[in-house]
Amino acid sequence: MANTKSARKAARQIARRTVINKSRRTRVRSAVRKVEEAISAGDRGAALAAMAEAEPAIIRAAQSGIVHRNAARRKVSRLTHRIAKLGQ
Repeated sequence: MANTKSARKAARQIARRTVINKSRRTRVRSAVRKVEEAISAGDRGAALAAMAEAEPAIIRAAQSGIVHRNAARRKVSRLTHRIAKLGQ
């Protein structure tokens, strides 16, 4: 348990940020899942529509530090390549 006033405040702040970060991480995972489901179904139109929503969510998560910047870029790139393969 935190003993000093500043440590107690830090614990409160961490708890508050944890809730926010969890919700943002969930939003990203849901968006990515929609894209992956559309890709696995072979529906290019739905995949493109889902990707249009997922990409900004992934990038926003990277900007706020929820996922690493490079990991976000890699995820977007890989999903984009998988969608492009559907067109062939």
